Amino acid sequence: MTMQGIASSSWTSTSANGRATLPLLAGSAISNKHKLSGQQRRWKSPNAQMNVETVSSPKEWTAVVEQGRDKLEICRVINGMWQTSGGWGKIERNGAVEAMLKYADNGFTTFDMADHYGPAEDLYGIFINKVRRERPPEMLESIKGLTKWVPPPGKMTGAYVRDNIDISRKRMDVKSLDMLQFHWWDYTNSEYLDALKFLTDLREEGKIKTLALTNFDTRRLQIILENGIPIVSNQVQHSVVDMRPQKKMAELCQLSGVKLITYGTVMGGLLSEKFLDANISIPFAGPPLNTPSLQKYKRMVDAWGGWSLFQELLQTLKSVALKHAVSISAVAVRYILDQILWT
Repeated sequence: MTMQGIASSSWTSTSANGRATLPLLAGSAISNKHKLSGQQRRWKSPNAQMNVETVSSPKEWTAVVEQGRDKLEICRVINGMWQTSGGWGKIERNGAVEAMLKYADNGFTTFDMADHYGPAEDLYGIFINKVRRERPPEMLESIKGLTKWVPPPGKMTGAYVRDNIDISRKRMDVKSLDMLQFHWWDYTNSEYLDALKFLTDLREEGKIKTLALTNFDTRRLQIILENGIPIVSNQVQHSVVDMRPQKKMAELCQLSGVKLITYGTVMGGLLSEKFLDANISIPFAGPPLNTPSLQKYKRMVDAWGGWSLFQELLQTLKSVALKHAVSISAVAVRYILDQILWT
């Protein structure tokens, strides 16, 4: 996932070490680029009884989302937790939490989740408590947890909104949510404005630090801003294949100061060497499209222009990757990070 120049990593639920779908590979490439300029420090883990080296992220790693007096500094490469929602295999809790710790130890300290991503918020709660116990205070300060609330469209009351936000706060074991990203899929029902006003009240009470959106279109974003709701960001799909945010959404964001956190930057792993020259039309001839994200973004490829055209794109990205000694995924993420709209 990326945010106005922020890319989101994804990790699989079946891996004990946080094996990534391709955004993490891209994130690692960006990370390695800056490690020599970061200040390194060692600390002693009381539980693991081992020395661990962490790297302070340079400013190039972070970006600030802000609106009025609301401000939040987050990583430009974010760890996405959609893979905990099911469809990727059984989730091994301890392995998932250890993977989160490894990402944080290497400077990837921002995590994106949702109320409906299976146990994602619960895993974050376990993770943040381990950070509190086993990591230095400065690392704890750098950890950010971004979650989403996706209620069924209907009557919104203050009590209903409050109760649902309290559930996320309890699951994540935090007094205040770093960012609450709100989604609404039925624009014929204008109750989303009431929900956002109640969320703004909770922000005033300190239960939410920053208020954001996910997958809102340009027209509704403008309406929300015109109603005086302090939105810091909108999370949308954006990649070298899906350029829709570059149109009207980008213009409104530039005018209003709203940032874009983008997901699908490496299309679930399709933008990688693994699918270069792959023949997926014959069963078992190529890599399987065996995850919800691969299947989703394959449909995007079909709508965009088909597999043959996509292979031409991969060849072009590979030529750039070879020139810079990085992966196709790194090039795909770097492209989004370098958009002038995202800086």
